[in-house]
Amino acid sequence: MQVLCEVIISILKVSKGEPISHELVKKEAKLPSETTERLLQMLQSYGLVYLLDGFVQTSVSQRVRLAARALELGADYERVSGFLGWKEFESIAAVALEKHGYTVKLNLRFRHGGRRWEMDIVACRRPLVVCVDCKHWHHGLYPSKLREVVDKQVKRTVAFSESLQNPSVKLECASWEEARFVPVVVSLVPASFKFHNGTPVVPILQLQDFLVQLPMCSDSLRKFDRTQPHLKTV
Repeated sequence: MQVLCEVIISILKVSKGEPISHELVKKEAKLPSETTERLLQMLQSYGLVYLLDGFVQTSVSQRVRLAARALELGADYERVSGFLGWKEFESIAAVALEKHGYTVKLNLRFRHGGRRWEMDIVACRRPLVVCVDCKHWHHGLYPSKLREVVDKQVKRTVAFSESLQNPSVKLECASWEEARFVPVVVSLVPASFKFHNGTPVVPILQLQDFLVQLPMCSDSLRKFDRTQPHLKTV
């Protein structure tokens, strides 16, 4: 299915989230019109694109799914990820969390220990506070580098969990008597390991399944429980 892979990559490369003509896809993929039309119809049947009046339209979630499909077909990781923006990863992760009942805050900035911190996503659903680092890999990571990424996210999570009384942190979890902070790293592609010291590394297309299981398995993950006994439970 090399030709299908080329059509997908062409869409990711030239669309940037905007509608593009079938003609432009054909030109970029260097395929005959008939072949291009057939493959675009196939992608629409899979729910990966919308076709309307000679144009191809894609949502953020569809672009991420297209990228994953291209990887399944053997496309180069670096080539594919280079056509996706890091905000697309954040957006799709945020949508998944919201669908599971979490209140989501993107790009949260806060101060702790005399320095500034930033969390890609903080998602709250009592008693869980899921702290997400969205990684847009442009190349494969060595296990040692991936462990470093996870360790940094753990430090961010600890810092955030100790910063709830900071007036700049305006999240519902700041008023909870008890909260459980869970660090998570979300990536485009499966990593060389799924956990590092109890912290999960979740491929974006497995995020939905992970969120279904999270309330039941949080005890087995690395977490940081915080209590504020002076606050009343609301």
